[in-house]
Order: sequence, then structure tokens, then C-alpha cells
Amino acid sequence: MIPVSWYYEWGIPPSVIGYRNANEQRNIKKEKYAIHPEGAEITYLAGLYRFEEHRGVQIPMFAVITTESVEPVSSIHDRMPLILGKDSLQEWVRPDGDPGRIAKKALTNMVMEKAKDYPEPKPEFMQI
Repeated sequence: MIPVSWYYEWGIPPSVIGYRNANEQRNIKKEKYAIHPEGAEITYLAGLYRFEEHRGVQIPMFAVITTESVEPVSSIHDRMPLILGKDSLQEWVRPDGDPGRIAKKALTNMVMEKAKDYPEPKPEFMQI
């Protein structure tokens, strides 16, 4: 599992959605949305991770497992991370856990709001 505050998704604003050919759709400015489960302080994304060594430092590498999106996320994207509830965390990390059963209990009551960008210059912790 990957704990986060929220996750971002880029999407065409619902007010602009409609049939367009591929060229027109590429030219539409997408907006960034912050998404998290309603009432959650921490969002737990179902995922897999491992550590890799890079230049002598152990770096966590991960992949997020996705599922079909639910409203309001489905208004901007067809998939979203599989989001675990606190009651599923222990089972998710167990080697003998049942991923299919856990996925059926995934959280689906999402809050989506237009994301704000960090001010420039970016905070020191975000600079590479």
C-alpha cells in the first residue's frame, strides 16, 4: 500500500466535455484535480513496491493498481487508483491476503477539487 494525502489526475473540465476528434481533444487545456476519499486524512493506494539501489542509496519504487473510476472521477478519467480503507490494510500486506476480496471493499466515495499548484520557486523538498 502507498499512503498519500491525495492523488492528482489531469482531465478535461466537465464543462468542456463533448465529442471532439483526436486533434481537437489534444488542444484542450486539461486541468489538474486533487482526489481523495471523503473524510479521509490519509489515502491508501493499493500498490506494489520494492527498493532499488541507485548510486548507493536505497530508493523505493512502486506501481499503483488501478480500477474503473467512479463519480465524480469518471467525469474526467476512465480509471483511478484502487483505494484501500483502513480496515483492509492488514490484509493487503499479508502474503496470504485475497486481493480480489480486498478490491471489492475499495473506497468509492471520492472528493474531487481543482488542484492548486505550488508557488514558484518550489519548496526546497520538491527540488531535484
